[in-house]
Amino acid sequence: MSNMLDYEKERKEFKWNVPEYFNFAGDVVDKWAENPNKLAMLWVDENDREIRRTFKDFKERSNQLANLLVQQGIKAGDVVILIMPRYIEWWETFLACLKIGAIVSPGTVQLTTKDLAFRIETAKAVAIISDAKTANKVDEIKQGIDTLKLRIVVGEPREGWLHYQSEIEKHSTDFTVVKTKSDDGAILFFTSGTTGNPKMTLHTHATYPYAHFVTGKYWLDLTPEDLHWNLSDTGWGKAGWSSIFGPWHMGAALFVHHESRFNTKRCLELLQKYPITTFCGAPTNYRMLVLEDLSQYSFPTLRSCTGAGEPLNPEVIETWKKATGITIRDGYGQTETVIVIGNFPGVPVRQGSMGKPAPGFEVEVIDDAGNILPPGKEGDIAIKVAPERPAGLFKEYWLEPERTQRCFRGPWYITGDRAVKDADGYFWFVGRADDVILASGYRIGPFEVESALIEHEAVAESAVVASPDELRGEIVKAFVVLTEGYQPSPQLVKELQDHVKKVTAPYKYPREIEFVEELPKTVSGKIRRVQLRQMEWAKKGKK
Repeated sequence: MSNMLDYEKERKEFKWNVPEYFNFAGDVVDKWAENPNKLAMLWVDENDREIRRTFKDFKERSNQLANLLVQQGIKAGDVVILIMPRYIEWWETFLACLKIGAIVSPGTVQLTTKDLAFRIETAKAVAIISDAKTANKVDEIKQGIDTLKLRIVVGEPREGWLHYQSEIEKHSTDFTVVKTKSDDGAILFFTSGTTGNPKMTLHTHATYPYAHFVTGKYWLDLTPEDLHWNLSDTGWGKAGWSSIFGPWHMGAALFVHHESRFNTKRCLELLQKYPITTFCGAPTNYRMLVLEDLSQYSFPTLRSCTGAGEPLNPEVIETWKKATGITIRDGYGQTETVIVIGNFPGVPVRQGSMGKPAPGFEVEVIDDAGNILPPGKEGDIAIKVAPERPAGLFKEYWLEPERTQRCFRGPWYITGDRAVKDADGYFWFVGRADDVILASGYRIGPFEVESALIEHEAVAESAVVASPDELRGEIVKAFVVLTEGYQPSPQLVKELQDHVKKVTAPYKYPREIEFVEELPKTVSGKIRRVQLRQMEWAKKGKK
């Protein structure tokens, strides 16, 4: 039974009701822990080692760490950097930091020494809790991180660092959770912009830990009986959505696979072997999975699949549905938000559409003056923030009031993404505002061209960008990764161009196609079109 039986009714009757005080670790996780046998996590590593953890385990272990942190002088409002792969300790640490009122700043294990130095210095972090690889990089930093008082390492003991496993054993499993106000700072994400250094996105206890119940309830559609697998790295916002707050709000257990890199065959084997009921991945993951022979697998317990990070190509949705009987439901939001637009259970999916606004959000497509545009007109995706600001929107870009201010236009928060809304209220993604291509007076969104290309059996993945052109100003250029068994050739270029002309409006076809081994991606698996575009413009001598 779905959590949303009547979409329109749910949206109309929805109220945020944010309490004055809220602490996800104390108010949600510790509440589930009252049932000592309630499973919170089934953890499996690459060697098939299994560990089961209850909510009670997480309550007690996070209490021990909270006691250790307090003993070491870490207090409410302090920034603690948290970096490790999918170790169980990542979840324990996140909860412990929330319990003491500290601000958690998660990062990916792929960060370089330079990235780490920038984060520690900019956030004035007082502590870092990490794996051995990250600890190595931190020890290489020679200056600018004087605020760092405490270093804790998970794994092997290390000089100059407290050893997580042996230290927390010395502390009590009882801890009184700090009474945190809903508008106190809780999480600090560094989000990479397309230019310059990353921005620091500050979330309060209400804007992310609390508000993600909307993500867990309506979009992930979870219940306490579910076993939910989210493929995302612990280092990016999607882990907040789908690996901790969304599922645990609903009392669902997490399936966690600790692996060094994504392996499609292994992923399908695990989906088949374990009683996983709900599955969430980035479009990149699904694009790779559908290249396998899905007819060799069966997923008897799977009932729901979701995708987020970038829009999902209709072709991928279709292939997955044929094999599993399940339609992947796309969801849209940002590091700055919880789920904002999505394909919700019970609302018919229009393939390739972002879906409709989530309960708790008024979302429109607006023009430069802040006017709501009629159906069919492209504009900025904007969230209404006045007279009432929705809970699931970040507080600010920390220490950058001007940058924060630039995101608002009258009563609207501007997401930086472009879309068209149709007559039935469905949103259709066009692209990041700076990804849109202007060719011969036409505006072309890269996503539509990429979706047309991926329908061709030779294309595994593609990225479409603007390339400078004397005559047209800009032309559509596609970077294409081929599926196994296909070789680059002038004939294939022509075949792909003709295919796009047939599938979408002829003026959108890529005038240039370059075959590549792989596409540049962010740590969260999004295609870095900006990097390809900059290379193109530099190559052709343009700025």
